[in-house]
Amino acid sequence: MQSLSAFSLFSELDETHIQALDQRCTWRSYEPNELVIDFEEDTRDVRFLTVGWVRIILRIATGKEMILTEMKDGEFFGEIAAIDNHSRSANVTALSKCQLCIMPQNVFLELLDSHRSVNRSVMSILASRVRSLNTRLAEHSFLQTKHRLYCELLRLSKPRMGHEGQRSISPPPTQKELASRIGTRREVVSREIANMKRSGVLDKTTGALVLTDVAKLNAMISAGWAEAE
Repeated sequence: MQSLSAFSLFSELDETHIQALDQRCTWRSYEPNELVIDFEEDTRDVRFLTVGWVRIILRIATGKEMILTEMKDGEFFGEIAAIDNHSRSANVTALSKCQLCIMPQNVFLELLDSHRSVNRSVMSILASRVRSLNTRLAEHSFLQTKHRLYCELLRLSKPRMGHEGQRSISPPPTQKELASRIGTRREVVSREIANMKRSGVLDKTTGALVLTDVAKLNAMISAGWAEAE
């Protein structure tokens, strides 16, 4: 059944309120690599991802782009345009088969006005996203490319089961994707990945990139910040 009830954002709303919201929204499916939001489109609705995985991309007029983040089921996007009534700030592309609930701008704003718990949750999520962007801005402003790569790999990774002190990224991102995340060229990422392998902090296995010595990698990042002082 198509419903917003699974979203933690609405956990304090009763079933009647959620059903009323469901009836005011529309639902749509997207195929892998399909454009979900074009930053040039004149829309203000908010999209709730019920199934699947999407990528948020900042693209400028020259054609260059930067990967901001990915989102999975249970998350939402498009709220910035809904709140400030300005144009879209980024493109969103489906990475897998997705199903989204599309909430009109007026419904979303009414929800923020009438339900304090939802309002506070949205503010908390936005604050978390701003903190994350501030961290990345600081990295881009002060760190060398290699240190930005180390930071990004750590962000993408998860603890590797059965291997204390190691983390892994699965599926492994392409070098082009990593370059788009940290604002550099693929060739630079390729060179730094090779250096990390020689330093013993990274390895590649079937279906994953493995950060083999997280403590050493963190020390390398700390050294990068020290050099920036």
